Amino acid sequence: MATLLLLLLLLLLPLLLHLWPQWRWLAADLAFTVRALRCKRALRARALAAATADPQGPEGGCSLAWRLAQLARQRPAHTFLIHGAQCFSYAEAERQSNRAARAFLRARGWEGVSGYASRGAREGQGAAGSGEGQAARDGNGAAPLAPGATVALLLPASPEFLWLWFGLAKAGLRTAFVPTALRRGPLLHCLRSCGASALVLAPEFLESLEPDLPALRAMGLHLWAAGPETHSAGISDLLAEVSAELDGPVPGYLSAPQSIMDTCLYIFTSGTTGLPKAARISHLKVLQCQGFYQLCGAHQEDVIYLALPLYHMSGSLLGIVGCLGIGATVVLKSKFSAGQFWEDCQKHRVTVFQYIGELCRYLVNQPPSQAERGHKVRLAVGSGLRLDTWERFVRRFGPLQVLETYGLTEGNVATFNYTGQRGAVGRASWLYKRVFPFSLIRFDVTTGEPLRDTRGHCVATSPGEPGLLVTPVSQQSPFLGYAGDPELAKGKLLKDVFRPGDVFFNTGDLLVCDDQGFLRFHDRTGDTFRWKGENVATTEVAEALEALDFLQEDTKAGLGWQPWFCVPPTRWTSCSSTPMFPRTCRLMPGPGSSGSRSLWPPQRPSSSRRSGWRRRALTRAHCPTRCTF
Repeated sequence: MATLLLLLLLLLLPLLLHLWPQWRWLAADLAFTVRALRCKRALRARALAAATADPQGPEGGCSLAWRLAQLARQRPAHTFLIHGAQCFSYAEAERQSNRAARAFLRARGWEGVSGYASRGAREGQGAAGSGEGQAARDGNGAAPLAPGATVALLLPASPEFLWLWFGLAKAGLRTAFVPTALRRGPLLHCLRSCGASALVLAPEFLESLEPDLPALRAMGLHLWAAGPETHSAGISDLLAEVSAELDGPVPGYLSAPQSIMDTCLYIFTSGTTGLPKAARISHLKVLQCQGFYQLCGAHQEDVIYLALPLYHMSGSLLGIVGCLGIGATVVLKSKFSAGQFWEDCQKHRVTVFQYIGELCRYLVNQPPSQAERGHKVRLAVGSGLRLDTWERFVRRFGPLQVLETYGLTEGNVATFNYTGQRGAVGRASWLYKRVFPFSLIRFDVTTGEPLRDTRGHCVATSPGEPGLLVTPVSQQSPFLGYAGDPELAKGKLLKDVFRPGDVFFNTGDLLVCDDQGFLRFHDRTGDTFRWKGENVATTEVAEALEALDFLQEDTKAGLGWQPWFCVPPTRWTSCSSTPMFPRTCRLMPGPGSSGSRSLWPPQRPSSSRRSGWRRRALTRAHCPTRCTF
């Protein structure tokens, strides 16, 4: 009998060896699938609880307002936010956002506000009831904000950003997160594209925004400053108005959406057009993001370190909303400091760190310090971590788990590398795809279109073959597109992918699935590249270069990290594609000229130079001027 069993095992050995690369990860796949299903069930219960709650109560509103009110009731004294020397509990966060909501409701002209005397009026401070004071509250004489109007925030990462965002959600208004570096044309484009009715800006931005103020006033925007340091006419101090309001709860029906698919937020993402596009974020997506840290394995006693911009999805929806989802503590930094990072982690007993790949590279390039030893960080979560940096990071700062993820602001798919396989962004196991379905299809890089068979259907890739990541569009995983021109979403939806009538979202990214089922990022299909965690379109580079007086014409292409040798600005010459030294680019003079102009390292121009010049554009200039290849 033993001989027969041994013979059977020998016969099955080739099959077992063939299946082993896939089945060895079955336990991890099963564990994550169970966690994902539990997370989905919990989020579904939250949505149902908000929908059935008393509409007059604070928990009868949108999922964000409901969750904040619930945490303020369940964990009132637990620390929610640490920013510098400031510390805010969940109860304080609820009160601060209630004040902000009442200030925006007053600007809306909501009759319910009149039933509550403002704190300043009760204490006899100021002239809130006077015509002048009321005009300031109503946006300096502008028409009241309409229900569902969009208010743009041009603010750095700070507690005020969060209170105003939460307050807008409670007041039934939409929020637009405007990147803080935008000025002039791109800024006005963003405000127009999302249909903003008001703009809240940081006082420290007023000087650089001075040339834009006439255009902003001409758009009829309510203009607020988040602080008193303003001397510009027509801009009132929003924080003073907020502090004068009561901190009692606001009725939930004001923020309750008619449909969970309704847009509640705009986040700007760079596209191949060069100008940012306002991605529509639904109430459903905000609810789903509450489960982010639960999927990552974090819990409510964790302390999360967040140094990412809040105008990005990574910082706001994944970092802040994800923290609310588990009821944890977040340490918020306005700017990332590699030299101060480990000291902060030691001081605040940080256990979870949210990164983008560049932040980890900055950390491993720092000289060794005593603070990097003995830290409590056990989990690093983020995206864009290169394999070489990954290995150096874990070797130097470990033991800790790195959980690399993949996702898009406007997308309907996310992947998690829950096994910790270095260099991978996720798994393509059949269990994972049952919960978060996606496919890799063959893509023709020359035509920029998916390859199709004789029946007109797309073709799935083989292991090790780069493929375009696409995900089915459904009621559970919709694609809402962008605000403004419907043409902005052109090419984002693919039809008849595997069967007639089906619709898939086109991520625009090429990934590779190896024979063990691990997904690895390969390339982007559009003319964009990553720079310090941001997507930069080549058209942005072209526009910046065209602003220079000594250039007549420019050519742009997404070349990744490969530099190019660029030549004369005023003469028709050739351009060599031979790589120079790493990250080096020079503009050489043409015949009859003398001297050369170096573009690396980039230098900040004087105020007399054109304001359209951008540092990040010139660091990767791709053959500016009239050059042939």
